[in-house]
Order: sequence, then C-alpha cells, then structure tokens
Amino acid sequence: MNATPQLLWTPSPERIAQSRIHDYIQWLARENNLSLPDYHALWQWSVDDLPAFWASIWRYFDIRHSAPYTRILDEEKMPGAKWFEGAKLNFAEQLFRFHPDDPDRPAIVSQSELRPLTEMSWRELRRQIASVAHALRGMGVRPGDRVVAYLPNLPETVVAFYACACVGAIWSSCSPDMGMASVVDRFGQIAPKVLIAADGYRYGGKDFDRRDVLGTLIKSLPTLEHVVSLPYLKPEVPVPGTIEWRTLLNHDGEPVFEQLPFDHPLWVVYSSGTTGMPKPIVHGQGGTLLESLKGHGLQNDIGESDRFLWFTTTGWIMWNSQVTGLLVGATICIYDGNPGYPDLGTLWKFADDAQLTVFGAGAAYYANCMKAGIEPAKLADVSRLRTIGSTGSPLPAEAFTWIYEQLGQNILLASISGGTDIAASFVGGCPTLPLYAGEMQCRGLGIAVYAMDEQGRPLIDEVGELVVTKPMPSMPLYFWNDPDGKRYHDSYFDTYPGWWRHGDWLRITPRGGAIIYGRSDTTINRYGIRMGTSEIYRVVESLPEVLDSLVVDLEYLGRESYMPLFVVLRPGVALDDGLVKRINDNIRSALSARHVPNEVFAVAEVPRTLTGKKMELPVKKLLLGMALEQVANPDAMANPGSLAYFIDFARRRDAGIAENEAPGQTAG
Repeated sequence: MNATPQLLWTPSPERIAQSRIHDYIQWLARENNLSLPDYHALWQWSVDDLPAFWASIWRYFDIRHSAPYTRILDEEKMPGAKWFEGAKLNFAEQLFRFHPDDPDRPAIVSQSELRPLTEMSWRELRRQIASVAHALRGMGVRPGDRVVAYLPNLPETVVAFYACACVGAIWSSCSPDMGMASVVDRFGQIAPKVLIAADGYRYGGKDFDRRDVLGTLIKSLPTLEHVVSLPYLKPEVPVPGTIEWRTLLNHDGEPVFEQLPFDHPLWVVYSSGTTGMPKPIVHGQGGTLLESLKGHGLQNDIGESDRFLWFTTTGWIMWNSQVTGLLVGATICIYDGNPGYPDLGTLWKFADDAQLTVFGAGAAYYANCMKAGIEPAKLADVSRLRTIGSTGSPLPAEAFTWIYEQLGQNILLASISGGTDIAASFVGGCPTLPLYAGEMQCRGLGIAVYAMDEQGRPLIDEVGELVVTKPMPSMPLYFWNDPDGKRYHDSYFDTYPGWWRHGDWLRITPRGGAIIYGRSDTTINRYGIRMGTSEIYRVVESLPEVLDSLVVDLEYLGRESYMPLFVVLRPGVALDDGLVKRINDNIRSALSARHVPNEVFAVAEVPRTLTGKKMELPVKKLLLGMALEQVANPDAMANPGSLAYFIDFARRRDAGIAENEAPGQTAG
C-alpha cells in the first residue's frame, strides 16, 4: 500500500456552495430525482448510466439546437458509438448567449511580445466572427471543407476558428514555431482549401520572419484555393499574392450558424504515434461541445465571472481548450511569447494586468518557477486567482506544495491529464474535493477510466495502464484518410479489444484520486508537446552521417524530462561537437526546439525485433530501471547483443556515473 500523501487543500463550505458542480448535483436531485451524496457517487452514476448522464449535461447547459436528438447513444461500443442522433446544432452558436446586457464586457484579453495588453468585447467578437464567416463563404468554403491556420496565439486566431465553426468548415492549426516538415506532414494529409497564416512572430525578444516558409508551405499544399495573410511581425508590409486579414472584417451583419449533425467534424488535431505520419484526429462539433462545457463548467469551475488563461501555443490541444472557455461565458486571456522572457515572472505579471482568476500552464512551467526561486506574490498581485491548472506532464508533489506556499490556501489546483486524442481530461480537478500533494483529485464525469493490469483487471492503489471501458462523446470520429478505421483501431484498441488504451501509467488511489506516472508507450511527450519518434527519425536520419537512430523520453512521475538520442554512424564518422550541433539544429528547425535531445550518443546498433521494428519501449523500460527479463525476449530479437550497451548505460546512470564515460560512444 502507498502512504497517504500530505493534505494540501480542503474546500471551504462557501467554495463548495458557490461551485457549479454543487448546483448541478442539486439540479439532478430536482430534475432526475437523484440523491448523490458526494462526487464519487456522482462519478459512479455518470459511468453506470451514460445516456442519462450525457442527456443531463445537454439539458443542464441548455444546448442550443434546431432539431432534437432521437437517441442519445446507440450502443456502448468502441470505436463507432453514435451519440445524439438526429440533433442539429452549431458549435459557435453556443457562444452568444452570454452577457446580453453587457455586450461591451471583454471576451478576449490578449498580450504578446509584439502587442500591448488589449481587449475585445463580446460585441466586437460577434461582429468579427460574423464577418470572417461571411468572407469564408464568399471564398467558396462549405461545410466539410478544411481551413488551416499557421498563426500565433492571437485574437485573430480565435475569431478565425469560430468563423470556421459557423460555416461548418473543419479547422486545423499549427504554431509558426513549428518547422516546415512538421507542418506539411500535418496539413498535407487533409487537403485544405484555405490557409490563414502570419508573416512571422516574436519569441524571447527575437523576430522570426516566416514569409519564406509561408511561400514553401503554399507550394506544398496544392489543394489551396485561397491564402489569407496576417501581417503580424511587420503590419505595414503586406504579403504579396495573398488576401489580407483586415479585408475579412469589412462585413457588418449577424452571424449565420450552419445547422449541422451532432457528429459533424469540428477540427483536426494531431497526435503522433511511433511509426508513420502524425495521426490526423477528427473530433465532432457536438461531442467537443458537451465535453468542453462539462470540463470547464463542472470539473474546473469556470464561469461567466472568470478570466481564464491557459498558456499554450496554437499547436497544442490546450489552445483548443483555452478558446472553448468562451462557451461557459468566461473571458479568455491569451499570451503569445516566451513565458521565460525577460524572466519567469512574465506570466505572473500578465495575470495581474489581465486580472486573471484562472491560471493554467504546463507542469514544466511551475517546476521551472520553483527551481528558479520565483515568488509570484512578490512580482504581481495574484490575489484574484482562485484556480491554478496544470497539465502536459505529471506535476511533482513538491510543485503542488510550492503552489500552495506561494499562492495561499484559497486556490483550487486543478492538475489534469487527458489528451489530444479525446480533447478532454481523463482525470483532473473538482472544487468540492480535498486535494493531496502529487495527486489529481478524481476521474472525470462520464469517463469510465481505470488502471488495468495486463489481463484487463482493474487495480486500486497499484500502477497499471490507463484504460477507458466505455465510449465518450468526444472520442475521435475517425482519423483522416483511414477509410477502414485500421489506424484508429490499432492506435487505441489493439491491446484491450473493445477498450481504449491511452498509453499512460495510472494509479487510482483509495481516496478516488489519480496519479499519472508518464507514458507507457514510446510517444515523446516533451514539455506537454507530443511527437512521434518517427518524426524525429526522419529528420535525424536525413543526415548522411547517420545510418540509424533511437530516441526515448525518460520523463516519469514528475521527474524533469531527460531525452537521450542514440545514433548509429557511418564507418569512420565520429560524433563530434559539429555533428551533434547539426543533428540538434535539424531537429530544432524541422520539428521544434522542445524536441532537441538532452544528449546524443553513438551506438553500434539499434535494438530491433525479428521483423525489423525498433525496440523503443524495451529500451525505455531498461533505462527506467526494469530488469532485462521483464522487458525483452532475446529470442525475438534480430540483434540481442545490442541491448548490452543500454543495460550498462542504465547501470551507470543509476550509479551517477557520467554518461560520457559509458562504453561504445563518442559524445559531443
């Protein structure tokens, strides 16, 4: 059994009484004649009776629709469950029920390294969304067409997304700090009709002109019919041959909301596996809507009086989560730039200037602030904050403690873990439950998530695979260009047939909480940004000196990510400083700076199976300290002797011996 961790927070009676989830439980008692004494009883009901639970979310949040549903759920199967058949709605229409008596209230507060703090009212947001949707229709964009964005995290990006949703177009975005290969690999799969792109961005005080990259991107996407440019880095210099963003804002009129089936595609997001191209995941308008309302409104207790930031780029699923904060009437507050520039106090100062009540960021940000000795309350007025959000990687227990030491006892720490794959959280926060150091408070409502052993038996207080045993409305509709569903099936359902295996190590505690111990598969989750190893291999192995490569991320239970890259070099080639720099520069420019390895090592061979597959997961387990007999069968390997290097590497790392003393390498 595991010892009970430190109790850090117990919600006050006032916090409980004022929470949206408390109101929802009272509403269930009146409307459904349900008596649910606490959150855990509510969760159990929500997974035992999926149709009743999701129907209650529809009714409680008063989903706007033009045609009613005829059936809530056809059957509890995965994949392929059909939700709310017959319903017609529009995702963007849910936005404009809020603040009718105060239309000049801020809907978006924004700041970047290039722009000072600015506000956009709900009135202006409505006008701009209507105008851009009108312009898209004028370009011939129709329901189901793809509109892609290569934009920073700006108000224009939010407007463009909701305009697409109005039309029924399918949205997809990449951040302009992503390299060209990564962007083409993503957008090229979905054949977009319109591209909206910025000319560049500023990060860490440096300007990055992307006009040349934009030109290459346009040539690489032959299906494009229109290109809209946002002169952001140099507003006075138009991008030749493109439609300027400002011309999309000339129409005055009310928004027109295309009425669409519940499962009409809303966006394509990308989650990379360990082989092949990034997976283009399609989520539906209705499922994303319901999950966003439930997650923001009930789990994280965000409402109309809140000002909500989740620091992110447009290439991370947390951007999607951030912009859906508007669906509960909150003011979303967005910051574009380097959170560590000019120092790690930047976001805390923004929290003061934007008057934030909800502050979210990746776990690595809080860990970095803690290590740097940052004291938020000495840098800014953070007294308005009532919720802190964390995700991207496990938040270590000492960071939990640091947050309460720095921000006081009135804070709900909503540490969450979910995924791009479901655009939701499996486990996370609840404003009516106590919180313990290092532990997420609960499993999400309507999500039948368990820690499972290899035989599919649920575990309590033991580490197992994160498995979901019943469907969710926000699970992918399908993967793009996967007509028989094989890639979708193989990504989640091949380990436990009929159940979703996510690829995380999970422990459900006796208190009903949850702890995530990192990835159980080989997808790289680097500071909250997921990338398949195959993307790194394509870049590294494009160098003529590199014959083969293998990469693993040893992030585990809140430890700082350590990602070594192992390379097999051509005979006669040494791994000197120059080659290491070229490897790192290639990864930085083609993929992202976040995926540059901590160290590069030369090895004689990459371990492979008899069928030629790189043995990433066994190597990862070896380097995390597991015994050879637990992770690999030499008889099933093409080159079993190759594991000796990694066994010795793990031994030396555990013993604290410098990696550059490990045998068989030339380190740079």
